[in-house]
Amino acid sequence: MAMDLNNSEVGNMTNNVTNYSVDGQTTDGPSDGSGETTWTNTKFGEYLGYYKVIPELKSTIDTKGKWVVGKGYKAKKNVKNILDKIKGFGKDTFNTILQNMVKNYYVGGDAFAEIIKSPSGRIVNLKPLDPSAIAIVVNEQGIIKRYEQNSKIPGNPPKTFEPEEIFHLAKNRFADEIHGTGIIEAIEEIILMRNEAMTDIKTVFHRYVKPLWIWQLDTDDSTKIAAFKAKADQTVANSENIYIPKGAAEAERVSVPQFSTLDPLPWIRDLTDYFYQATNTPDVIVGSAKQTVEASAKILYLAFQQSVEEDQLFIEEQVKMQLGLEIELEFPASIEQDLINNAKKEGQAPVEKNDVTATAKGKK
Repeated sequence: MAMDLNNSEVGNMTNNVTNYSVDGQTTDGPSDGSGETTWTNTKFGEYLGYYKVIPELKSTIDTKGKWVVGKGYKAKKNVKNILDKIKGFGKDTFNTILQNMVKNYYVGGDAFAEIIKSPSGRIVNLKPLDPSAIAIVVNEQGIIKRYEQNSKIPGNPPKTFEPEEIFHLAKNRFADEIHGTGIIEAIEEIILMRNEAMTDIKTVFHRYVKPLWIWQLDTDDSTKIAAFKAKADQTVANSENIYIPKGAAEAERVSVPQFSTLDPLPWIRDLTDYFYQATNTPDVIVGSAKQTVEASAKILYLAFQQSVEEDQLFIEEQVKMQLGLEIELEFPASIEQDLINNAKKEGQAPVEKNDVTATAKGKK
């Protein structure tokens, strides 16, 4: 018989669920035997779009720039005399130029500025450049040979720079790659998932304010249906009443009962936390109103301090190596002493500064 249970069959779900995997990659290093290798960040425009549109990403990267520059730089008088005269595009300072470049390399991995010198070889200006327009050209050994700035005017040839004419910050280089690595590529999926969930819940909330209706009309005349549809849509758009003859139409509200589907709010909160973990910027740093235990907040702050000082060390070394100038970037506000004082008040063993934090720069 057709309804006999003995006629049942076992299905095959083997290919219905796929295991998560990541595609392999190769480094963007020099190509053997090709003479020259050129690399341009063709995705910088896309990453810049994320930076300008996604508020939590912009806030995070802006925070990185502010904290890395901190209270500004300290230098000897002769160095300050040089750096204080740098104006960038005319209204910059050396501090704002550094902040600009930090944001650039967090977006796309690299930041570039043209080094302008006087006839005597003295640095007179630094002009930040668009990373998407800069091509890095290296020789067979992977050593930078020149930079090429592609013109934004169609038909114009690229402008060529010698290596010493460009101040180049390549953050987070990996292996033999000839460029830095930004943070957006690694967190792109987190950004998309979070904003998709927020868009979904936005639609749900709109449906609570202006719900959908199912109208059952006592007619099949397409002209009358179209006329009624226009009136009904107008009542929803203008939040007005509609009056119809009794029995001519019936309405049923379409709604999603609470708890009948997955609650997206915990998912959004988890993705938000994941985002800040992935960017190594605690949400307490960017001004989160979420309650955080004071002790936990201090540890998060201290961890963030290490990453900021690593950035500062990177910039200080690059300024010295590429510009021949020695500076020291000041950290905005350290909590080392606060932690030491708290430990003493609580009767704990004396805490040495080096036990509290092992900074990348060994700052006091």
